[in-house]
Amino acid sequence: MIRRRSLLGAASLLALPVARPVAAQPGGWKPERPVTLIVPFAGGSGTDAVARILADLLGQQLGVPVVVDNRAGANGAIAAVQAARSAPDGTTLFVTTNTTHSANPSLLKRIDYDPVADFTPVARVGNLPFMLVVGEGVKARSLGELLDMARQKPGSVTYASGNSTGIVAGATMARMGKAEMLHVPYRSTPPAMTDVIAGRVTCMFVDIAAGLANVQAGKLHVLAMSTKERSALMPGAPSMAEAGLPGFDITSWNGVFGPAKMPPEIVATLNAAIQGALVRPEVKQRFASIGFEAFSGPPEALDAFVRAELVKWRDLIEAAGIEKE
Repeated sequence: MIRRRSLLGAASLLALPVARPVAAQPGGWKPERPVTLIVPFAGGSGTDAVARILADLLGQQLGVPVVVDNRAGANGAIAAVQAARSAPDGTTLFVTTNTTHSANPSLLKRIDYDPVADFTPVARVGNLPFMLVVGEGVKARSLGELLDMARQKPGSVTYASGNSTGIVAGATMARMGKAEMLHVPYRSTPPAMTDVIAGRVTCMFVDIAAGLANVQAGKLHVLAMSTKERSALMPGAPSMAEAGLPGFDITSWNGVFGPAKMPPEIVATLNAAIQGALVRPEVKQRFASIGFEAFSGPPEALDAFVRAELVKWRDLIEAAGIEKE
C-alpha cells in the first residue's frame, strides 16, 4: 500500500484581452459588491492561473471587481469548507478541481464537506492535462527507460506530487509498470518542481500550466502525457498508452461552484457569463497558451460529471493501492 500525506495544487498567471460584456437578460442578476473566487491551491498552481484569467473575464462581464483568494491547505479541504459555508448570494465562488470534488472523499478519512450536497454547480471551465517530466540529470528519456530504472533498483526512482492528480498518477504508473517507486509528497506544485529540476526527486506528473515554462527552458523533459490520447496542447509528446502503459488515462478538470442553495437566477447569470466567454476563439487561445483546454456547459452537465467523477476517482485510488489518510 502507498501511504500519503496532505498536499495541494500548482501554477502561473497571465492577463486577458478585454472581454465583451454578456448581454443582460430580463430580470438577470447583477452583483452589488465585488466577487471573490476561492482557489484551493497556492499561487503558482495551474488552477490559480486559470482562476486569474477567469477573474478578468467575469470582472469585465459582470461589471464589478473579481478577486482571487488562495486558500491552500489540507489537500484543498480548507478552501472547500470556506466556500461551502459562504452566503449563497453569488459573490463567493469556488474555482476548484478533481482534488476537492473527486479525489478527497477517497483519499482522506474525514472531510468536513460534501462535494455534491454542499455546493451548487455553476459551470465547467475545462481540463488541465498533466505531463510526466524528469529533470536534466535523469538519464531516462522515455517512460520505458524510467520504468526500467525503477525495476533494476527498486525504490531508487522517486516521484513528487503537489496535488491529488500527481499522487494518483504516480501511484498508478508504479502499479501498472510493475515497478517500486518512492512517493515524495509536497504541499504544492512549485516546490515539487524545484526539487525535480534540482535532481533531488526523479520525476513528477505536473500540469502543463505549471510546468510549461520549465519545459521550454530545457529544465524539464516530457516523457509522456497522462491522458489516453495525445494532447493538442503538447502534440509532440506521446500519451502514456503510446509510451507503454495501455489504459492509463488520468487528467485534472476545473469547474466553478457556489455554496448550496444558490438562487437559479444567479446561477443562470454566472453560467451565461462563463459560457459566453469560453466560446470566443481568442479566449480559448489565451487559456491554451498556459496549457489549459477551455470549454464549458450548463450547470446540470457539471452536476452529472461530478457524480460520475467521484466514482471514477474512487476506483483509480483503490486500484493504485493508496490508503486513506
